[in-house]
Amino acid sequence: MGQQNFSNQVVLYGRHAVMSALKNKKREVLQLMILPENEAEIKKEFGAINYKISTKKDFEKLLPQNAVHQGFVLITKPLKTVFLEDLIEQSRDLETCRILILDQVTDPQNIGAIIRSSAAFNTLGVVVQDKNAPFERGARAKAAAGTMELVPLVRVTNLVRAIELLKKNGFWIVGMDGYAKQSLKDVDKNAKLAVIMGAEGPGMRRLTEEACDILVRLDINPAVESLNVSAASAIVLYELSKK
Repeated sequence: MGQQNFSNQVVLYGRHAVMSALKNKKREVLQLMILPENEAEIKKEFGAINYKISTKKDFEKLLPQNAVHQGFVLITKPLKTVFLEDLIEQSRDLETCRILILDQVTDPQNIGAIIRSSAAFNTLGVVVQDKNAPFERGARAKAAAGTMELVPLVRVTNLVRAIELLKKNGFWIVGMDGYAKQSLKDVDKNAKLAVIMGAEGPGMRRLTEEACDILVRLDINPAVESLNVSAASAIVLYELSKK
């Protein structure tokens, strides 16, 4: 996500990311910058909103090289921090729900794509380890295509402690492992599930894996060693959302 961190400010870019952020009442907007050809759309969508007509050179000063901004840039405050306890509180009265946990997944575009899939399949939130995860940025928001406003990214200091807290609050911990004996179809969907995805290659760390209640695999062609973590996450969340 093409963000420069200007004194706790976030720079978002791309039509979907910017439009979704503007519709999010929890966003504190500082400045909206658009190219002239987008003025009519902004007026139609938001009426008397404040904006600045800008040039591509203005955008180049704020964004990473070759960022696909589509003529939309938004400077905002970061979203309010969401804690794991907040997700647990949301789950109190739910018989079934899903939380996604990412272990060693650090690429902003992968995380953005995972957030998009999480929104598509009604996931409560995505949990990441604080020291390894990128902060809110433009590339992540661009990959999330606006869904970053719908699914919170929860940062925790220690994944194993977070898993134990989820267990104490009724969650069943499902670890995805390509070499697991059991399949995803063996998981009871009618439960509160916290699903752990490891990075492609290294997978989950040992302590994270040991904290799981069950390890399962995706049933894919054995000639294919693994899937990209964002693709695998989308399939897992889709399968678990089916009744």
